[in-house]
Amino acid sequence: MTSDLWPRLDFPEWRDTAMTLQLWMQVVGKTRLELTPWLNHSWQVPFYVTARGLGTSLIPSGSEAIDLEFDLLQHRLVGRGSRGAVAAFDLTPMPVADFYANAMLLLQKLDAAVTINPVPSELPDPVAFADDRRPRSYDAEAVHHFWRVLLQADRLLKHFRTGFLGKASPVHLFWGGFDLAVTRFSGRRAPLHPGGIPGLSDRVTREAYSHEVSSAGFWPGSDVFPRAAFYSYAYPQPQGFETAAIPDGAHYDATLGEFILPYDTVRAADDPDALVMAFLQATYAAAASLGAWNRDDLECDLGVPNRPRMVRG
Repeated sequence: MTSDLWPRLDFPEWRDTAMTLQLWMQVVGKTRLELTPWLNHSWQVPFYVTARGLGTSLIPSGSEAIDLEFDLLQHRLVGRGSRGAVAAFDLTPMPVADFYANAMLLLQKLDAAVTINPVPSELPDPVAFADDRRPRSYDAEAVHHFWRVLLQADRLLKHFRTGFLGKASPVHLFWGGFDLAVTRFSGRRAPLHPGGIPGLSDRVTREAYSHEVSSAGFWPGSDVFPRAAFYSYAYPQPQGFETAAIPDGAHYDATLGEFILPYDTVRAADDPDALVMAFLQATYAAAASLGAWNRDDLECDLGVPNRPRMVRG
């Protein structure tokens, strides 16, 4: 069961496919960015884990609407319109330029033609989508494994989110950083973020971190950190945060400025769910306690199906 629920996900083995998928998702994500009114902390642009892959949820298109989904069971990009139109194409090895052209044609079929910013975000040495004609790999099995991991991470992050009464983000996947994340807020304003994130506007960064946060999530790895892992960080980071007590197997990475729980450690655990939840709770507690959050008013027991929370007068 462990290999089925938590399949092998070795970033160096599927790096090229991961980069392909991220760039393709940026094309679709930028479509949503262009059509959807801005929401605090860029919450209008992420993808959501679905029963078949990764979807945008509803996107306004004039007075109508569309949605787009990477179906990672049949490996297709599928678009649906509120007037009944459906369009799709297969996900196979192809240059980003070809995917971009196919996606723009798909949008035309949905009566949702749009012009997007054609340059990738948050990636080194970006090449405009239409100009990126390098051969790109697409390992369908590796992508399926990634989605299977996201199903588990999404489930646990959503359960963790139920233990907080304050402002909290949805659990969503940002196509810039390629990470599944959930963020809790203290309710207080934060110091102005210094910005400087490559490929991301300082204006966007500062709006995202306008208030104090404890944020956690999962990423599949990158060239900077080539290992899949759960992570957790605080902004601003309170004094003593990096030395807080956390579960065995996790550690603080000074280069990243975050706590890290390697995915392989989770896979090898006797109870992966319990380890991930302990990591999420311990790192949040460190951020909230050391940051002097009003924990009594912000926290509650984890949610249980079909049981409303008790409200006391």
